[in-house]
Amino acid sequence: MPRRRYLITYDIADDRRRTRIFQTLKDEGDHAQYSVFFCECDRTELATLRSHLRPHVHARDDQVLILDLGPGGDPLAASIETIGRPYEPPSRVVVI
Repeated sequence: MPRRRYLITYDIADDRRRTRIFQTLKDEGDHAQYSVFFCECDRTELATLRSHLRPHVHARDDQVLILDLGPGGDPLAASIETIGRPYEPPSRVVVI
């Protein structure tokens, strides 16, 4: 399945729920700003991510936005325009 890049941002009213959303996204993507993540997923992974987020979101008080940024694979930094500090992707270390 092709992988796509998503920008996921959230506005969560409750501190405990906000922490759970943050922890879920931290495990799945790159933390870009306070409540903004970049995630690269295929359709199945995105469905799983949604199912992990949904229990922590109160429909009346909270909001999670998922924006499809298109096919993944290209370096993310090459497609981001910034004003001010440049975007620096977090380094990921894999320990085996």
